[in-house]
Amino acid sequence: MTMSEESKPSGPDLTKGVALTAFKDGKLLGHVGEEDVLLVQAGGEVFAIEPTCSHYHGPLAEGLVVDDTIRCPWHHACFSLRSGEATRPPALNALAVWEVTRDQDRIIVQSKREAPKPPATHRSAPAPEKFVIVGGGAAGFAAAEMLRREGFAGAITMLSNDGAMPVDRPNLSKDYLAGNAPEDWLPLRGEDYYQDAGIDLRLNTNVSAIDAKTRSVTLGNGDRLPFDRLLLATGAEPVKLQIPGADQPHVHTLRSVADSRAIIKATGSARRVLVIGASFIGLEVAASLRARKLEVHVVAPEERPMQRVLGPEMGDFVRALHEENGVNFHLGDTVERLDGTRATLKSGGVIEADLVVVGIGVKPRLALAEKAGLAADRGVSVSEYLETSIAGIFAAGDIARWPDPHSRQTIRVEHWVVAERQGQTAARNMLGRRERFDAVPFFWSQHYDVPINYVGHAESFDDIAIEGSIAGKDCLLKYRKGGRVLAVASIYRDLDSLKAELDMERQGA
Repeated sequence: MTMSEESKPSGPDLTKGVALTAFKDGKLLGHVGEEDVLLVQAGGEVFAIEPTCSHYHGPLAEGLVVDDTIRCPWHHACFSLRSGEATRPPALNALAVWEVTRDQDRIIVQSKREAPKPPATHRSAPAPEKFVIVGGGAAGFAAAEMLRREGFAGAITMLSNDGAMPVDRPNLSKDYLAGNAPEDWLPLRGEDYYQDAGIDLRLNTNVSAIDAKTRSVTLGNGDRLPFDRLLLATGAEPVKLQIPGADQPHVHTLRSVADSRAIIKATGSARRVLVIGASFIGLEVAASLRARKLEVHVVAPEERPMQRVLGPEMGDFVRALHEENGVNFHLGDTVERLDGTRATLKSGGVIEADLVVVGIGVKPRLALAEKAGLAADRGVSVSEYLETSIAGIFAAGDIARWPDPHSRQTIRVEHWVVAERQGQTAARNMLGRRERFDAVPFFWSQHYDVPINYVGHAESFDDIAIEGSIAGKDCLLKYRKGGRVLAVASIYRDLDSLKAELDMERQGA
């Protein structure tokens, strides 16, 4: 697209008015001056909003209208049609909205509304003044941002053991690693945001202990920091490979910006990459490194990639997709040792690789919570309000195990969007809201030009109902147990994916 094509506004001039009969499925794309505007009919009202999601610019005209909100077809962000506020991650930034007037049967849009100011915080008790957040990932950042959005005026201290400001982590294995996204896309907010919002972000900071009695955390350097409310969002860390040679400098895991940078640097001189593990991260890395024209080999013990989560048919498709793009699979096999660049497989095979990336899963960072005496069950146990067994201490993200109304189990998931949504709910509950966390889990995975969306949570399933064609990259898969649909995966069925999410929300309500 040339710059002139890109900046040319779409559709009719809305300042001159447009008839309701011109709407298609309750939506119409037009412009006010040089700005594109989406008109949306919801109930008896018509709203005017910016037409692309503030996350990755998904087209809202293809999204789902629910009451007075609109949901993005790509990654299920949600916006208020009235205010433009991003009411659900992964979008965090509000969209512009315009005033709409009616002249008989014509809809006219002229002036843009001023961005709303943050509401005064609802408080059912005197406001605690010192909030501490342990963790600089999705949940920790979303909580800090929501506290300020909700008008909390007290102190917020965010303690991160990472050296980088909170970033858009999904990008680290996708576009950034592939060389399609610049590094300045990664931070969720620039440095000045934390200063302007009064968030004391401390990087490279370890927390060694939490003292629930004195309501304080002890930092790695021995300093103590008091808190009135605490959010634990320590996230997860990659599982380390336990074989001879795994500690060599050309063997990498991928979790942080530093990890992604190190892999990118290594691609400058590498020719052949060995990816150990056919996890979502492992295969996204494989796709990204193929985009950099490296030879890629994937070794994993399973018969099919992603079979446990997505089932055999989707597993076969994912494998074929990667093979079409030049990835070599060695499945039903494991790496027994690494001697320099020589990887010896259990089957006796040998792969010479000058770059190794290990993607064999992650484990939640629970040591701090367990040491503090918080109840744990393969994760930090939290109530439906994301509060731990100690009042005033909350947990969110990869470490939290919560009662999920949809699967009717207590679950812990390692999804970016879930962590962000939990961070926001935890923030409101730190302010005394008593808001249940009942969002349907959602994640997406990108493989070359194929996005796979997944809503719900099925730890196991009896059968899979397949609509459409997986090979044709146009399908919807329903994972059922005991006759109930627990999860839905899809390729290019974005509206159906949004509708499936809404159905699950209504069933779990």
